[in-house]
Amino acid sequence: MGRNAQFKNEEFIDAALKIAADHGPAAVTIAAVAREVGAPVGSVYHRFLSRDVLMAEVWLRVVVSFQEAFLATLQKGEGIEAALHTPRWVRQHSAESRILLLYRREELVTGAWPEDLRERALTIKRRLEGGIRNYAERTFGKTGKEEINRTVFALIDVPYAAVVRYIRLGKKPPRSIDDYIMQTYFTIMGRKK
Repeated sequence: MGRNAQFKNEEFIDAALKIAADHGPAAVTIAAVAREVGAPVGSVYHRFLSRDVLMAEVWLRVVVSFQEAFLATLQKGEGIEAALHTPRWVRQHSAESRILLLYRREELVTGAWPEDLRERALTIKRRLEGGIRNYAERTFGKTGKEEINRTVFALIDVPYAAVVRYIRLGKKPPRSIDDYIMQTYFTIMGRKK
């Protein structure tokens, strides 16, 4: 009969996320994560083959956390609510927003991803691309390069640009940027819904 694990995977992922958000991805080492959790280094390696695998799990969790509500809103045809999801999410998830919006995936995970993690990342990417394409089709009646570019600009680029300065400063984005995002959305998308 095996022993119950003293530490859970989520504890290590939480610790890596906190370290990366507070001190940058380079500060995340297996030893630092073990210290943060109060676990032996071997406990971390027992669950995650490498630092890159651990950071891939951090990145995947953060992306899914953000993307689920974004895509659900977009699927309902509520483009403006999807655009406003970014500042709202950032206000509620300061550590996660630092990971998602300040660092590229390649800065977090430099090595090769195991096949299962690569598949999960590809699924996430495909879901986002599909959601954008479906929304562009419903909005413009087609999904050419122009329609996709307008949709990405209004739903992703503008909200990102509106919040990233505040994330870098360690501040919550003010509510006034929601109005700017809405005005830009209506101008770019040409609709009130």
